[in-house]
Amino acid sequence: MPFIHTISYEASEGELRQAYDSIIGTRGKLAEVHQMQSLDPTSLLAHMELYKAVMFGRAALKRYQREMMAVVVSAANRCRYCVEHHKEALLFYWKDTERVNKLAAQLDLPDLPPADRELCKLARNLTQLPYGISSASIELLKNVGLDDRAVLDAVQVVAYFNFVNRMVLALGVEFSEEEVKGYNY
Repeated sequence: MPFIHTISYEASEGELRQAYDSIIGTRGKLAEVHQMQSLDPTSLLAHMELYKAVMFGRAALKRYQREMMAVVVSAANRCRYCVEHHKEALLFYWKDTERVNKLAAQLDLPDLPPADRELCKLARNLTQLPYGISSASIELLKNVGLDDRAVLDAVQVVAYFNFVNRMVLALGVEFSEEEVKGYNY
């Protein structure tokens, strides 16, 4: 149970009900992370717009790369809720449970393409030591074929998941097996 009062779908009305219906329509179901913001439907809707832009919008990064980075950031932050959600999404693309679990356990995956390895390094480093990122860090991304737009996209994914992980951890959003199943990818 979250640390603050939340409003369930059944108890929602007005702007919040419309927000919930929109989320269900696009994502397939309503997540606990969405209900966490139920006391402020305006920020919930803004959050969802940011999420859609960062994770589903036109970008230089592939969808699996965004999900891969979401897992790395969430694992570094020890946000089990987000790790499990995004492991499930990444599994949709990778189709390899062992590989996804290794990524979530922060184990080295030598078979990753160079660009993916650098994206994972950026996700971990920017999460753990944001002040340690330098032009040399960005140059490593460019050296493996990522252009400036891809770098921007990567940084936005990392920043977004650090934001969400902190809300989930601070407000006590809980994980359940049922929670991570049934979303539209």
